[in-house]
Order: sequence, then structure tokens, then C-alpha cells
Amino acid sequence: MAAAEQIVTIAAVLVGALTTHLTNHAMERRRKQHELLTRWDEKKLHAYEGYIDRIRSCVFLAVHLYEHKEGIHASNKGEHELTAELAEANWQRGRAFERIMLLGGDEVVEAAHRLNAAALEVDWQAGGKVQGTLDEWRTRNRAVFGAINEFHDAARQDLGVQGNVTGESHPERDLLLPPPRSGSNGNHS
Repeated sequence: MAAAEQIVTIAAVLVGALTTHLTNHAMERRRKQHELLTRWDEKKLHAYEGYIDRIRSCVFLAVHLYEHKEGIHASNKGEHELTAELAEANWQRGRAFERIMLLGGDEVVEAAHRLNAAALEVDWQAGGKVQGTLDEWRTRNRAVFGAINEFHDAARQDLGVQGNVTGESHPERDLLLPPPRSGSNGNHS
């Protein structure tokens, strides 16, 4: 019986060692998968925030150019310089968009396409490629900021962040505009 007990003891030790090895292997594999997902989430977050930064830069420069061209707000820079700055910002936005195409989930990519289209309409009116009234200009800007919020929602979902920035919990907000200038002819307010 002593030999049988020794065999059972050895078998139990081997089963224990094998179980420990398999458990450690599975835990290490899960840890590496988690690290990989975390690394990709960090890259996505940087890509998403970089893209929004570039969109906002383009909108800011387009507003600056539009207001200068329309005589709403004079600039110390000339139209040529403002146009060149907007072109550079658009190039940077394009590069940021490509990172979205590489890293973003399907909904994020689609939201980025819609956002890009809305932002281009602002750029085109600012640069004179399309004509429009001040009201149309403001409508285009509202569309960009609405598309930014849709992008935020898609990005949050892709990153696993709970909640939205749009919807019933968040009232719709309009553009923050200064009051009309007194004594103005009404064309630019």
C-alpha cells in the first residue's frame, strides 16, 4: 500500500503543478491582452482628442478668415496669410483624420466622415468657395458643433466610457454669439 500512496501523492503533486502552470499561463495571457487593449485605447484616445483639436483649430481659423473678409472683425493679418493658416490647419486635420481611419471603430469612422463634411462646408464659405449669408454661416457652424458632439458620443462608446454628451440628459446648446453691434446696418448680426 505504501507504493500506491506514493503514486497517489506524486500524481496529486503533478496535477497540482500542472494546474498551477495552466492557471499562471491563462492569467499571464489575460494580463497581456488587457495591456494590449489598454495600449490601443490610449492610442485611440490620443487620436480622437487630436482630431477634435484639429477640427476646432480649423473652425477657429475659418471664423477668423470669414469675419475678416466680411468686415465683422478686422484682423492684423491679411486675407492671404489667414487663408494660408487655414490651409495648413486643414492639412493637419487631414492627418488627424487618417489616424481615426486607422484606429477608430465603425461608428467613430462614420461620425468622423460626417464631421469632416460639416467642417469643410464652414471652410468653403470662409474661403469663398461657396456663397452664403450670415445666417447660413451660423447654420454651418451649428452643424459642425453638432457633428463634434456626435463624434464625442461615438468615441466614448468605442472607448467604453458610459454616458453621452447628447440626448435627453443634455439640453441642446446654441452657438455663443455676442449681441448685435449697435449702429450696425444689420448685415452682420
